[in-house]
Amino acid sequence: MEKLVGTGVALVTPFNEDFSVDVDALVQIVEHNIQNGVDYLVVLGTTAESATLSKTEKQLVMDTVIQTNAGRLPLVVGVGGNNTMAVVEELKELDLSEFDAILSVSPYYNKPTQEGIYQHFKVIAKASPKPVILYNVPSRTGSNMLAETTLRLAHEVPNILGIKEACGEMVQIDKIIKEKPDYFMVISGDDPTALPTVLAGGAGVISVLGQGLPAQFSKMIRLGLQESSDEAYKIHHQLLPLMQLIFEEGNPAGIKSVFENLGLSKAGVRLPLVEATPSLKSRIGSFLKAFDTAHA
Repeated sequence: MEKLVGTGVALVTPFNEDFSVDVDALVQIVEHNIQNGVDYLVVLGTTAESATLSKTEKQLVMDTVIQTNAGRLPLVVGVGGNNTMAVVEELKELDLSEFDAILSVSPYYNKPTQEGIYQHFKVIAKASPKPVILYNVPSRTGSNMLAETTLRLAHEVPNILGIKEACGEMVQIDKIIKEKPDYFMVISGDDPTALPTVLAGGAGVISVLGQGLPAQFSKMIRLGLQESSDEAYKIHHQLLPLMQLIFEEGNPAGIKSVFENLGLSKAGVRLPLVEATPSLKSRIGSFLKAFDTAHA
């Protein structure tokens, strides 16, 4: 699906002081990304703190992004979980007409076998009215969906479009890229391996940092897709310290500190997460100041 090649961003859910959804800030963040060259928007991923949003709040976030986007960019929505049949029910209930695909995380906490992961996604792909992007993020789920399982799903299950791969292991990523069907997209889910994944033959990234610095991150990925590796790596090395900083105290505390620095939203996150420490905020602020000065 050509429209999902390039830079997608996993949007945060900004909060007011009372931790209600800050709709105005979300509108600003969406506009910030559309105006600065990202290719598509991902709603209600992990970065959106979707685990702590009520059903009503999730609908509010979806509606706000749909209305603000107004058909300008493709949209992907996170619909996943560790209860397969509950995910199937959610797919039946949601109005997905404005979305181009769903992003569905490998089941967490239960620690299924590879066969269990395969069967889970087979059922979801059959139930979904939209193409499915698999999401492998072992650091969060407690299990790694192996390349063999991803390739089995890619070759055997219709309606599976690609994978957001956040294993962080280029050997695993390379194997999927080498053995996948032509139409199957390998999308980086890990900012530090985004450019290496693209240069190895991947389709792009679903980024966290990309929503904070969309112009620079999108340019890096575009250069990577054009195989201008030297120029792309210059940007990668400039951004790498911030990629590392924003994950130092967990996601999305770091990226929300970036948005606070940019004046786009407050830095608050919902428990059990806590806001970035003053020390981390200071270092993020110093990086952004120096980065702005260098790129003025």
